[in-house]
Amino acid sequence: MQRVRAIFEKKGRAKYISHLDLNRCMLRTFRRSRLPIWYTEGFNPHPYYSFALALSLGFESSCEILDFNITDDNMSMEEIRDKLNAVMPEGMSIVSVAEQKLKITAIAKAEYSFSLVSDDVQGLYDAVQKLLAQPEINIEKKTKKGIKTVDIKPDMEVLSCEKTDDSVDMRMYLPAGTQTNYNPTLFFEALSRTTDVAFTPEKILRTGILCENNEIFS
Repeated sequence: MQRVRAIFEKKGRAKYISHLDLNRCMLRTFRRSRLPIWYTEGFNPHPYYSFALALSLGFESSCEILDFNITDDNMSMEEIRDKLNAVMPEGMSIVSVAEQKLKITAIAKAEYSFSLVSDDVQGLYDAVQKLLAQPEINIEKKTKKGIKTVDIKPDMEVLSCEKTDDSVDMRMYLPAGTQTNYNPTLFFEALSRTTDVAFTPEKILRTGILCENNEIFS
């Protein structure tokens, strides 16, 4: 049995597929591909597969992770990739397929890029810089135990922040994995609470899933 890890893109119209619907979508994809997927044992066997991280609705990604097992040891990774890509829905495609190496618990952070579109780019840029300069960036976050105030600044690493003619474009690392998960929505909420400048987040893209040492998770 081969333990396979596929990296896939989820862009365009596919960004509106929820995580729950993504599971159903992938089940249909596996069935249509006729790949020899390993099934769980027991009274209700079903094909085993899992996603490393849930992606927020409306976000795009170039690095989603899908783990599954193949019962045919002689099938090449290229053949697995091609069979899946032949039946993937619009907006989704397999980028690469390889043997699983690291455990999911090795995931520590994710990289995101996005644009904050505004009619007052300079005012928005100044507001972003003022927010980033604060010693704390507190936001209310929903947890299993209810609403909790968290300071996202210690776990947020801004990689770039640049002005264009109609937007402020940013890239940042945010914590991800089995313990703590943040996404850019928290930053958008914090920014909207500290400025009167109107803006709209666009082109939100997850560009990387990484380990603690910034090594690409694979």
